[in-house]
Amino acid sequence: MTQFTPAMDAALAAPVVTTFGAVQIDLPSYTLKLLTGPIALAAPWDAFVGRDPTFGVLAGIDDLRDGGGEQAPTLTLRFHPASNAAAASLASPDMQGSQAQLWLGVVEPTTGIVVPDPLLIFIGELDVPRLIHEEHGRSLEYDLVSSFDRFFAEAEGIRLADSFHQSIWPGETGFSHVTGITEQIYWGETPPNPSVKTAGGVAGAIAGGLLDSYI
Repeated sequence: MTQFTPAMDAALAAPVVTTFGAVQIDLPSYTLKLLTGPIALAAPWDAFVGRDPTFGVLAGIDDLRDGGGEQAPTLTLRFHPASNAAAASLASPDMQGSQAQLWLGVVEPTTGIVVPDPLLIFIGELDVPRLIHEEHGRSLEYDLVSSFDRFFAEAEGIRLADSFHQSIWPGETGFSHVTGITEQIYWGETPPNPSVKTAGGVAGAIAGGLLDSYI
């Protein structure tokens, strides 16, 4: 069993596969829907575009990193904004906290028809922007954090972590020597399961912001 639907599994098993990444960010007054390449998709995915007239293109997607200890899963998106004004707007504090979603899908390149149903591999929110000046323009990187990150902000997801416990009570090692626990609790991460491919590996398939063809 995989994370994909039977239709996706069949499409991914084909001799040649064209994948795409789709990102939706619900900004305060605008819904940004971008693809990781210059391709047109058929309905109902036709609202996703390779270039947004205001905010430009999605230039890259870093690998999804699982959380551990006192960290929630994170992901980095890289944009090439269409203008300096767009870059400043996207990096403004008003945008931080906007919900973001990332899908991995398979498309028939000659028709634009998307194989049902693309895999939703990440739900989070915009966190920290970084405006990068380059020789021939500018780019904007945005860290996305999982909704689990709010547990840490509210001190709900870290109270069972030994390192956090000792940061409040130095030398108190009660969490280091807990015994009799039959099931380990994983905060902000997926329990290890060698038989299942992690979301990090899936995100790696679309890292770099380009359509991939596998032969």
